[in-house]
Parts: sequence; structure tokens; C-alpha cells
Amino acid sequence: MVDLVLTKTRIQAGVWEGVLTARRGDAYQPDLSVVHLEQELENITVTPSGERAHEWMVQIPIPADLLTDGIQTIVISDRSTGDTLDTFAILTGKPLEDDIRSEVDLLRAELDMLKRAFRRHCLETLG
Repeated sequence: MVDLVLTKTRIQAGVWEGVLTARRGDAYQPDLSVVHLEQELENITVTPSGERAHEWMVQIPIPADLLTDGIQTIVISDRSTGDTLDTFAILTGKPLEDDIRSEVDLLRAELDMLKRAFRRHCLETLG
């Protein structure tokens, strides 16, 4: 069995980049699956890093047609085991801004309610 670790290094110019490290398994050859909404993404490159044995550079181009309003989640997994190695999400659009603002407003209102209840509790127990 191979112990794999995929570490994101950056997203640059629409390409997700990371380093895949195999901690065990001399004969392991990477075979990654990258999926968005049950559709496998193409043009994934996995190349030996040249710096260390059992280390590969991974590049995943993010297709422009994938970028739509809302949250888009991409799942990266090892095809041979099905183990999820990493996920990343892309958040875009005005509706998302409105959702986040409304959530923050709701959290503020709940915090104010808790502060009032705590103050009332303190007054009742002390006084």
C-alpha cells in the first residue's frame, strides 16, 4: 500500500499546482482522477519533480467554463484506491456575496441576542 500526500503549492493563471509525495511504495506511478460535478477534468499533468524520489509536480488547468456563480468544488483522488487526496473550491458571483453578507448579518443578530441574554442572566444571578 502507498501512503500519498498531495500538497497544494498555488493557483496561478488558472492552473492549480501541487506536489504529490509517495511515502511508501517503490513501484508507484501516479494515476490521478480530478472530478467536478461527476465530470472528469482533462489535461492533468503529473511529472517527476527531479528533486526527490517518489515526488511529482501536479498541474490541473481549471477550465473557464467551470467558472459560474456559486461554489464549484474539485476533487482530486488516486484512481487506483479511490482515496481523496485533496479538494479545492472556487467561489464566484454576486449571489455569493449576498449569501455571505446575509450570513454575517444573521450571525451579528444572534451574537447581539446572546449578549443581551448573558447580561440579563448576570443581573438576575447577582442582583
